[in-house]
Amino acid sequence: MLIRILTWNVCGWRSILRKGFVRQVLRFSPDIICLQEIRTHRMEIPLQLVFLGYDVFANYSARRGFHGTAVITRLRPLSVMRSLGHKRFDSEGRFLRLDFREFTLINVYMPHGGRDKRDIGYKLEAYDILLRYLENISKDVIMVGDFNIAHKPIDLARPEENEDNIMFTLAERRMLDRLVMMGFVDAFRIFNRHARKYTWWPRARNARERNIGWRIDYIFVSKNLKKNVKKALILSELAGSDHCPVFIEIEI
Repeated sequence: MLIRILTWNVCGWRSILRKGFVRQVLRFSPDIICLQEIRTHRMEIPLQLVFLGYDVFANYSARRGFHGTAVITRLRPLSVMRSLGHKRFDSEGRFLRLDFREFTLINVYMPHGGRDKRDIGYKLEAYDILLRYLENISKDVIMVGDFNIAHKPIDLARPEENEDNIMFTLAERRMLDRLVMMGFVDAFRIFNRHARKYTWWPRARNARERNIGWRIDYIFVSKNLKKNVKKALILSELAGSDHCPVFIEIEI
């Protein structure tokens, strides 16, 4: 069965709905839509999606108006989990796990760490717990979301200028190195080894129009699934957030 998965940091659920979310995403007929930074405590989906057979599972932040994740799916999960095992991380609604018959889906909104790096310790701790958590999953995994790290110099427009800045420090990048060493594959790079495409742009100085961006949103798949990925795209034409979606087609 061919499954289409789309992931998007929407910077506010109500906001993205007003900006043509439904019309934009339905162009790609996704079976699963993973959202980060929903910033709501009431995740209601439009009737158009309900009539198309979608259901929604959300993990809300304890702090109203911040963080949060959601999965809108027309595939029925066997189980849903909302806790990774880190008190602060879990209170911010940053994690959703949906187990399906053939695979496990994980949707994450990893901490930013702060421009002054005041929260980089929290970020690295959350990553360490996530990586250890993944080691104990027996099924093949598809993990998507906003990882708030540019992995390689090719993943941001100006790597030299950002060498020691948050989202590109060596300590952060090593976390994604660990993920790859565990066997996870960056789906976009399967087909786009040298593409300089980004998923997030600073709001200042027309960065998006000038394509001065970062690739910090990913879809990772277990190595067993690498051969099953049929398409992987960055949908930079979709507007409404300072991030854009990432999309894959995968045979399950």
